[in-house]
Amino acid sequence: QVQLVESGGGLVQAGGSLRVSCTASGNIFSVRDMAWYRQPPGKRRELVAIIPGGGGTNYADSVKGRFTISRDNAKKTVYLQMNRLTPEDTAVYFCAVTASTGAGAWSTYWGQGTQVTVSA
Repeated sequence: QVQLVESGGGLVQAGGSLRVSCTASGNIFSVRDMAWYRQPPGKRRELVAIIPGGGGTNYADSVKGRFTISRDNAKKTVYLQMNRLTPEDTAVYFCAVTASTGAGAWSTYWGQGTQVTVSA
């Protein structure tokens, strides 16, 4: 089994910054892609940023230039640094990690979500 534990959400004023992190643990043989998604109130879940195992990063247009995704492979942790936050960034943020527990089988695992609220 693979578990993801997120931390770092909270309440911040518009223009402020937050960093959320997500650590994977359990019977992990290898980690590939690591990503952050978010689900605003009453809306569908959307991809915010992804950092593939092979390198590089991709961002949603709405967060480009404000958010930075990074990873620490040794710690099996992915981070999302969020700057210049706006009320439109208010959402539950979920991490998603594609990992193998061995035998060549890959699955995507999800965190429980962490609330980020940006006040005007």
